Amino acid sequence: MPAATRARWVLAAATSVALVASGCSSSGGGGSSSDSSKTFSYQSSEPQNPLQPANANETGGGRILQNLFKGLVDYDPSTAKIRMQVADSIDTSDSQTFNVTLKSGWTFHDGTPVTSQNFVDAWNWGATTSNNQINSSWFSDIEGYQDVHPASGQPTATKMSGLTVTDDTHFTIKLRNKVSYFEYKLGYIAFSPLPTAFFNDPAGYGQKPVGNGAYQFVSWDHNSQVVTKAYPNYQGVDKPKNGGIVFKMYNTAEAAYADLQSNNLDVMDQVPPSALATYKSDLGDRAIDSPQGAIQNIGFTLYQPEWAGPEKAKVRQGLSMAIDRPTITKTVLQGSRAPASAWVADGVEGYKAGQCGDFCNFDPAKAKQLVTEGGGVPGNRLTITYNADGGHKEWVDAVCNSIRQSTGVDCVGDPKPDFKTARAAITGHQISGAFRTGWVQDYPLNANFMADVYRTGAASNDFGYSSPQFDQLADQADRAASVSDTVTGYQQAEKVLANDMPAIPLWYYRTNSGYSTKVQNVAFDSFGNPAWTQVEVKG
Repeated sequence: MPAATRARWVLAAATSVALVASGCSSSGGGGSSSDSSKTFSYQSSEPQNPLQPANANETGGGRILQNLFKGLVDYDPSTAKIRMQVADSIDTSDSQTFNVTLKSGWTFHDGTPVTSQNFVDAWNWGATTSNNQINSSWFSDIEGYQDVHPASGQPTATKMSGLTVTDDTHFTIKLRNKVSYFEYKLGYIAFSPLPTAFFNDPAGYGQKPVGNGAYQFVSWDHNSQVVTKAYPNYQGVDKPKNGGIVFKMYNTAEAAYADLQSNNLDVMDQVPPSALATYKSDLGDRAIDSPQGAIQNIGFTLYQPEWAGPEKAKVRQGLSMAIDRPTITKTVLQGSRAPASAWVADGVEGYKAGQCGDFCNFDPAKAKQLVTEGGGVPGNRLTITYNADGGHKEWVDAVCNSIRQSTGVDCVGDPKPDFKTARAAITGHQISGAFRTGWVQDYPLNANFMADVYRTGAASNDFGYSSPQFDQLADQADRAASVSDTVTGYQQAEKVLANDMPAIPLWYYRTNSGYSTKVQNVAFDSFGNPAWTQVEVKG
């Protein structure tokens, strides 16, 4: 999970979204003095892959990388509006060719300047098949992508023809086709620049990354913590008010919450389900409850023969109707989630309630009928894989109990010890049946919840889902004349998911978090991230 962007020309599309959902907490310290040299700690998880910007599509690596690197643009955490960072301007007259002008003065943490060539070289490297970057498909809009990343066989080029460097502060991006919302994507971490020295030792840099962001890498004690410090020559608009971030890895959310209460952890990601009923009284004005552009789903291994075929869509539809979302969100999740009726998170531009139709309504009789009509669950046993360090056991058990009681299918959870292990099993196609898959917006547009997840070959299409109808509608939406037309087009594509049910929408997230007495000015954005540089450590 990542973070991407819009740009200045499409602010109207952004302002109509309920995305200004920054954290609702106060400073928590009554304006206490702060020490900008001190670091704070954040609940994290071991990154799945080396710390290379095009190699993270999960939160463990993504949140670290978004602090070590900075792209052309990002979002203001308090308003969700686009803001220029390394870019001074990005101009287009046709939504196909984009002229980028960089600001001067930006440097990498090794002191070398950030130039147009650093962006172009990084994107070409990230897109090329042989470099095996998990986010390579993010570059697929660019002309020449098919030459460096062919559908089969070896690349015939090492550079995409659509990228042209004019000078150190100017370069041009030409797309294969018009993409009305391409500007939205450019803040995603995969579009970061890389220093020239990276290409001499990509593997080594993945363990000791050198970026251009607000924080620079200090150390990585695997499965324990990643330490960063504020970069004194950072040129971004969001200068750090603290001395750095320590990303601490936890095996369980309960352990992290215990550390938060004892001031051994400063900021949480999400409190565990076991604490949802009490965390506001536990933490007082240090508790956070704010909207987030995110959804929880259950995905299926459609690449396996036993789950392939149109008849199995009925089974998945039946399993969806077997889940009592209202009861689970009210009891197990203490009202902290809202039942989902679509695959796009509530509050995101293009969200349309009810896209799932009746298949997201609890109906045990209909559920059992559909499962039977579809030939049943293979072996009459459904296994749901999830990461045990994320506080998911309670709701997975509740979902399985609901499925078992409604359909007679034997449903069990398959906990993996941590997020990295679970993601490796999912992306490596080492599981059978179903798996937990959450999605947090990379950019606040329904296209992100559709194209980047369900399009054939998309970086986050962990299901092996491929629908010519969906792909055609997605392509038409991409080439629409305006962002509003793109939104409408993807709403049409979303209807196809109800027919195929590659993933079951469960509920929409909120950020339920908190912070220690050692920090203040903690607020979360609609991406579920704290405004990292604005956190203050008390003096």
